[in-house]
Amino acid sequence: MIKIAKFGGSSVASAEQFKKVKGIVESDPDRKFVVVSASGKRFSGDNKITDLLLLVNAHIQYGVDCTSLLGDIQRRYQDIVDELGLKWPLADKFQAFANNIKNHSPEYVVSRGEWFTANLMAEYLGMPFVDAADVVVFHHDGSVDMERTAARLKDVMVRKGSFVLPGFYGATVDGQIKLFQRGGGDITGAILARCVDANLYENWTDVSGFLSADPRIVDHPRSIRRITFDEMRELSYMGASVLQEEAIFPVREVNIPIQIKNTNRPADEGTIIRENAEAGEDEHLITGIAGKKDFISVHIKKAHMSNEVGLVRKTLAIFERYNVSVEHIPTGVDSFGVVVNSADVRDSIYSIISDIRKEIRPDDISMVDKLALISVVGRNMSKRSGTSGKIFGALGEAGINIRMITQSSQEISIIMGVNNEDFDRAIKVIYERFVRDEVIQLSDM
Repeated sequence: MIKIAKFGGSSVASAEQFKKVKGIVESDPDRKFVVVSASGKRFSGDNKITDLLLLVNAHIQYGVDCTSLLGDIQRRYQDIVDELGLKWPLADKFQAFANNIKNHSPEYVVSRGEWFTANLMAEYLGMPFVDAADVVVFHHDGSVDMERTAARLKDVMVRKGSFVLPGFYGATVDGQIKLFQRGGGDITGAILARCVDANLYENWTDVSGFLSADPRIVDHPRSIRRITFDEMRELSYMGASVLQEEAIFPVREVNIPIQIKNTNRPADEGTIIRENAEAGEDEHLITGIAGKKDFISVHIKKAHMSNEVGLVRKTLAIFERYNVSVEHIPTGVDSFGVVVNSADVRDSIYSIISDIRKEIRPDDISMVDKLALISVVGRNMSKRSGTSGKIFGALGEAGINIRMITQSSQEISIIMGVNNEDFDRAIKVIYERFVRDEVIQLSDM
């Protein structure tokens, strides 16, 4: 079996965390390929190395001396070297980097967080270091050349047998360093898993997987044991994410499962992202619940709307004109709504409504603000009749008014709009009634 073990910034923030990583890697001989992020926060109020390097770039851009800032970064790594007794020539390597920093691109400078961390981790684990710039190949448009990347990674895999790879960056064919978006270490791990035909992609972080609800709202929500890729996307959209969303696509396409694990509590089961259940496995009816506040819904009513071709398209074009992303479009026979984030239309909502009146000529137009959206996600909801009705009934019994309802075409999520002030209470009601304990027997479905 081949496992890719990717460790996030909090997992490699200090010498103590390095020791935990070593224990995890050495506990399983299948963990031969390790991906690391740049060292993250050691404690609340600390700085991530990547953020410090971004600040270095800002100092250079505005002609501000960054010597002190670079000294802080070097000391972070020197502390790890000293405590672990490493022999890698950090001082020489860092001095060479600092002396030539103005000659490097901003992307090169930021990538050094991963580069230094991975070099130290490679020595500590007794594994070869492989530079991501040598194996992760970008097209000039910023997309990854998967064919070339796979060929290079497989070659290194055969030659070295195991290695430590820095995440977050690669290089174009002409050697220019390119970064992924923030959280790109997760993407690097997924690309590696795909290119070497791994059996499992482990993503080690500081949480034990996904929780079924926000712990700031629900006391001690249960952990999600298994989640599908589609369910994860639904919950991540509402902010319940512990994984960079783009990281799922390279492995999903070839059906490689992802396991979210906690570096600080490695014995915890974590969450497995996998499409199919194991034989005899029982599951919860609802996988999880998440939501966000502060949306606005613009309701448009027009008689015989279905006979007017292009009405919805014309309306959406108005929102596009103001560079506003549309979240949802609940529809009726003679009406539809357009749900947007309040922050996106703070300065333009009345102009948008004015344009809709002029161009669409609705019979009526109204606006509902201070709207919260709650997404109830569960792949098994469609297998039990009456689930949505029971949820709506429970909210009604609690005196919570539902302002909007939409359902995904895949029937794995129900999104409800409630007033902002009812948000926390609605989540608690749904969790207590349907999420916490209700289990289904897959064999009975």
